[in-house]
Amino acid sequence: MSQLDRTFSVAPMMDWTTRDYRAFARTLTRRALLYTEMVTTGAILHGSPRERFLGHAEVEHPLALQLGGSDAGALAECAAIAEAWGYDEVNLNVGCPSDRVQNNLIGACLMGHPGKVAAAVRAMREAVSIPVTVKCRIGIDDQDEDADLEHFIRVVADAGCDTFIVHARKAWLEGLSPKENRDIPPLNYGRVHRLKRQHPELHIGINGGLKTLDDCREQLRHVDSVMVGREAYQNPWLLAGVDPALYGEPGPAASRHAAALALRPYIARRLAEGARLNHLTRHLLGLFQGQPGGRRFRRHLSENAHRDGAGLQVFDDALGLVAEREAVPAA
Repeated sequence: MSQLDRTFSVAPMMDWTTRDYRAFARTLTRRALLYTEMVTTGAILHGSPRERFLGHAEVEHPLALQLGGSDAGALAECAAIAEAWGYDEVNLNVGCPSDRVQNNLIGACLMGHPGKVAAAVRAMREAVSIPVTVKCRIGIDDQDEDADLEHFIRVVADAGCDTFIVHARKAWLEGLSPKENRDIPPLNYGRVHRLKRQHPELHIGINGGLKTLDDCREQLRHVDSVMVGREAYQNPWLLAGVDPALYGEPGPAASRHAAALALRPYIARRLAEGARLNHLTRHLLGLFQGQPGGRRFRRHLSENAHRDGAGLQVFDDALGLVAEREAVPAA
């Protein structure tokens, strides 16, 4: 079993969990396990430069790379590359329901091919010493949430995977869009809880619909870890409570302003490298959600950060529009 502490993690989210978001997240929590966006094996093996897909900063650790693919050889090669690049874990995506990934046998459609997932896990584990984990759904389409999920878990666990993060919804590959698949299929937390009871030897994490740290605490009574997605992005201040509430340790941010200011040197460095300000500050738009001046903060960045030559002054001016009123959430 991995020694990596995954009690709380931020879900991999396309276009959202970029290296810039992850650097920002580290101003709020030291302990949360962070995930990259899903990166396909093709991008890693054939894309250039590789830094574009795998680059990260030391501050982002603990950090997992999520891979998309189904070819065991390609996945093993990419897992070895991930380990060489310093990632702490490699995770196989068996949950994304988009048409693009279905057509390439990537994501949730792999739940219909447990043998293929098992072969991939076996090859990846042989290639690396870091943990190899699987993120999946409770089922797809007309699969039985009990019998088919149990079969999938058993086959993949027999291949050596001891950690599964389960999105507690089915994915409907026919009839629902990727966006609809995040909300319309009903959550079935109880199914994931039963999975843990049936497999005490496995690490079972839960994902889907979690919005508060109280939600997370409740789930941790039944499973080994929680993974939060959209709420951690759209309301990033949630992360400031993770270290004290779930790990019993003080977090890095004394306040929302302190978190924003802690990111300022990173923003300056990325601007010097040629990044555009709006590509960096878009991840901070929800930081002052619900606070006096929060809307003015968002509006100022939205209207000005995309302009040619926009720099730290735009960021500083936006911060000046919001008063600091709230300290770190109590544990």
